[in-house]
Amino acid sequence: MRKLLLIVILFFSVLGYSQKKVLKTNFTSSTITIDGKLEESIWETTPIADNFIMFQPDNGKPITENKKTTVKVVYDNDAVYIAATLYDDEPNKILKEISKRDDFGTSDLFGVFINGFNDGQQDFQFYVCASDGQADCITTDANGEDYSWDAVWKSKALITDFGWVVEMRIPYAALRFSGEKKQTWGLNFFREIRRDRQKFTWNYIDSKVGTFTQQSGVLEGIENIKPPTRLFLLPYSSFYVNANSKQKTYGTLKGGLDIKYGINDAFTLDAILIPDFGQTKYDDQILNLGPFEQQFNENRSFFTEGTDLFSKGNLVYSRRIGGRPSAYPTTVDNEEVIENPSSVNLINALKVSGRTKGGLGIGVLNAVTEKTYATIENTVNKETRREEVEPLTNYNILVLDQRFRKNSSFSFINTNVTRNGKFRDANVSALVWDLNTKKNTYNLSGNFKYSYINALEDKKGVYTTLNFAETSGKYRYSFGADLVTKDYDNNDLGINFETNYYSIYGNANYRILNPTTLFNSFKLNYNMYTQFHKQTGKIQGNNININVNLDTKKNHYVGFGVNINPIESYDFYEARTANRYVILPQKYNAWLYISSNYNNKFAIDFNPSYSIFNETERSTYEFLLGPRYRFNDKFSMNYNFYFQRRNNNKGFVDSIDEDLNSSTPETIVFASRNVITYSNSISGKYSISSKMNFDLAIRQYWSYAENKNYLSLEQNGRLADYTNYNTNKNSSFNSWNFDLSYSWWFAPGSQVSVLYRNNAANFENTINKNFEKNVTDLLNNDALNHAFSISVKYFIDYNSLKSKS
Repeated sequence: MRKLLLIVILFFSVLGYSQKKVLKTNFTSSTITIDGKLEESIWETTPIADNFIMFQPDNGKPITENKKTTVKVVYDNDAVYIAATLYDDEPNKILKEISKRDDFGTSDLFGVFINGFNDGQQDFQFYVCASDGQADCITTDANGEDYSWDAVWKSKALITDFGWVVEMRIPYAALRFSGEKKQTWGLNFFREIRRDRQKFTWNYIDSKVGTFTQQSGVLEGIENIKPPTRLFLLPYSSFYVNANSKQKTYGTLKGGLDIKYGINDAFTLDAILIPDFGQTKYDDQILNLGPFEQQFNENRSFFTEGTDLFSKGNLVYSRRIGGRPSAYPTTVDNEEVIENPSSVNLINALKVSGRTKGGLGIGVLNAVTEKTYATIENTVNKETRREEVEPLTNYNILVLDQRFRKNSSFSFINTNVTRNGKFRDANVSALVWDLNTKKNTYNLSGNFKYSYINALEDKKGVYTTLNFAETSGKYRYSFGADLVTKDYDNNDLGINFETNYYSIYGNANYRILNPTTLFNSFKLNYNMYTQFHKQTGKIQGNNININVNLDTKKNHYVGFGVNINPIESYDFYEARTANRYVILPQKYNAWLYISSNYNNKFAIDFNPSYSIFNETERSTYEFLLGPRYRFNDKFSMNYNFYFQRRNNNKGFVDSIDEDLNSSTPETIVFASRNVITYSNSISGKYSISSKMNFDLAIRQYWSYAENKNYLSLEQNGRLADYTNYNTNKNSSFNSWNFDLSYSWWFAPGSQVSVLYRNNAANFENTINKNFEKNVTDLLNNDALNHAFSISVKYFIDYNSLKSKS
C-alpha cells in the first residue's frame, strides 16, 4: 500500500511540474524605490511565486525549505517590478564575488526570463548577482544566450540575516510585447546557489526535453499598457594619444552618435554615425603556417549586439566589413609599396531586426566602407603614386526567419557585396531549416546555399547539408551529410575554407539526467566524420572521436578522449596549387582536460594532449596550464601558459615556376620542420563595485618554425628529398599585447572608460632561441606602440526627456 501511495504521489508531482505555472500580478500607482528593502505596501498584497524546482544537477528535485525562494511581480504604466526573497540558512556562506556587467563571477544569482509574446520563441533574461551586479541577454533555443545584447534597467541586491533580497525595475522599453489590452507573458524565474552549484527554476524545466524557452510559466494580469516609444541616443566623445619611436606623440579627438529606435513593438533600428572602434580589443595573432587565413573574433559591439538573426546559416563573418582591402597594388620595375592600409574605414552602418507576433523574424544589415588607396614609390626618382585597392563598397544582409509550432523555423538569407567600379561583386543566398517534432524528441536540420561572383569571374557554387538527430532522453544520436562544389565562395562577407568535397558524419552519446553516487553529470560521446574529394573520390579527411565529460560530486570538471585518423588522407589545400595534393599519414591523439572547482579561491585548468603519426619521428605534444586565484571578492588573477611542439611537421614553404615552354610542372617545395610555440597570458580584475572596475590583460606569444630539410611534392602526393633549394624559409613570429583599463558606469547605460595599451609584433626568418632576448627585443624595438584613450558615452532615453518636459 505504501508503494502504491508513493507511486501516486510521484505521478501527481511530475504531472504538476509538467503544467505551466501561472502568476497573477497587480497594478501599482505608487512609487517603488529600487533599494532591495521591499518596504512598499504593494508587496504585501501581491501573489507569490514559490516552490522552485531544481534544473541542475538533480533535475526535478524540489528546493529545500531552508533555501526556499519567493518572487512577486507588480507593474505600472512604465515598467514591471520584481521582488525576490532568497532564503539561505547559512547567509555568511553566500558567494558574492564582485564583477563587471555580464560577468557572473563566483556569485549567487537570481534571474527573471520574460517573453512578451508568450510564444516560446525568445526570452529576454535579466540577472542580478548577490554582489549587486547585473547581466542580461537574449535567449533562443536555436542560438543559445546572446550576452552582447544590453538593456537599461535598475536593480538592487542586499545580503540579509536570512539570505538575500533582489529588487528590479525593468522598463517596457527593454522588452517586446504586443499592443493588446490584456497581456499574457511567458515567465520564469531562476536561482543559482553557487557554493552547491545548484540551479533552480520556478516553472519546471525538464532536462530530458531539448528546449528551454518553451518550458516557461505564465504571467497574467497586466492590462492597459502600451509599448513605449523606444528611442535611445548614445552620443560619445573619445580622446586618443598615440606614440611610438618612429613618430611624435599626437592626440586625436573624436565624437559621434549611436541611435536605437523602436520602429514598432517588434522591430528595432540600430545605426552608428561616425564609428569609433578605437578601444576595441586587439586580435590574438598567431604564426599561421597553414593554407587558410586566421579567423578573428568580432570585438566591435555594433556587430556583436543582438545579431542572432544574422547568424542564421553561418553566412556572415562581420570582420570582412572594414577588413583588409580586397585588392593588392600592382607594381612595375623599380617600384615598391610603401603604404598599404591593413583595414578599410567604415563610413556608417545600420541594422533593422525584430520578430512579429506571428513568428516572422526580419533582419536587415547595411554598411558602407570608404574608397581606400595604397601608396607606391619609384625607387629611382622617389616619385609616388596612389592606387585604389578598395572602392566605395556596400555590404548588405537580409534575413527572413519564420518560426512555427514554437520549436521550428525556416529561413531565407541573402548577403550581397557591391564594389564600385571594376571590382569583384558577390551574392550568396541560402535556405535554412530547423524542424522539430511536437515533443522535441527528433530534429531535422539543414541548408542549401548558392553563391555567385560577378561577371569578372562568373563563378557559381553550391553548399548543402542535411542532418537528422534524436534530441531527448539519455541516449541520443545524429547523422548527416554535406556537399560543397568547387566554385562555392562566400568569402566576401563570410568565411569558408574548404570546397569541392562531400562528407558523411554521425554521433551517438549517452548521458545521465540526474546525479549518481559518483557524478553530478556524465556524458559519453562517439563521433565519426569522413570527407571525400568531390572530383576524385579520394578521402580528404577521416576522424573517429570518443570522449567523456563529467562533473564530480565536488564540482570538478574532467574530460578525456581519443581522436583517431585511421587511414591516409589526401590534403588538396596545403599544396596551394590547383589539382595537387599531399598525402597525410595516419594519426592517433589522446587528450585530457581537468578544471577544478572555481568556487575555491585557488583553481587550476590543465589540458595536455599527445599525437603520434605513422611517420618516422613525427609527433605533437602540447599542454595548457592555467592557475587562478581569487584573493577576495574584489580582486582576482588568472594565468595561462600554453606550449606546443610539433616534431618533423611537414608543410608548404614555396613554389618554383618552371620554364613556360617546359613540360615539367612547377616544383612545390615543402619542409620538414620543428614548430615550437610559447604563449603566456595574464588577466586580472579589481572591482571597486559592480559599476566600477579595473581590468588587466597581457599576452606574450612566440612561435617559430625551424626547417631541417626541404622536400619536393611529387605528382603522387608523396614527398621526396629536394637538395636544390637554399632559400631561408624559417619563420619566427613574436607578439605582445598589454591592456589596462578602467570602467565606470556612472549612470544607467552611461559609461566612462579609460584605457592604456601597448602592443608590438615582429616576423622574421632568423630564429633566436633565447626566450628572454626575444621578449626584451620585441618590447625595446621600434615596433612598440603606445596608446592612451578616454571615452565617454551617455545614454539618453527619449521617454525620460518626454516625462521631464
